[in-house]
Amino acid sequence: MESEESTGLSTAALVAIACNTFVAILLLLLCLILYRACRVPSSPERQPVLAPSEAETQQMNEHKYLLTS
Repeated sequence: MESEESTGLSTAALVAIACNTFVAILLLLLCLILYRACRVPSSPERQPVLAPSEAETQQMNEHKYLLTS
């Protein structure tokens, strides 16, 4: 009795190829996410969310000055 597989690869080899392809896609996705997360912001006028604004910084400096006087 002859095997009816046309490719000549065993089932284990096909499963290994499929798993390696899946892992390669996940690695590419991870690299894309890291690239997007680490790139320099395109608009420098936008400040980080946690950074105090210029007015808040000035108020804090005035408050510190009043406390030390």
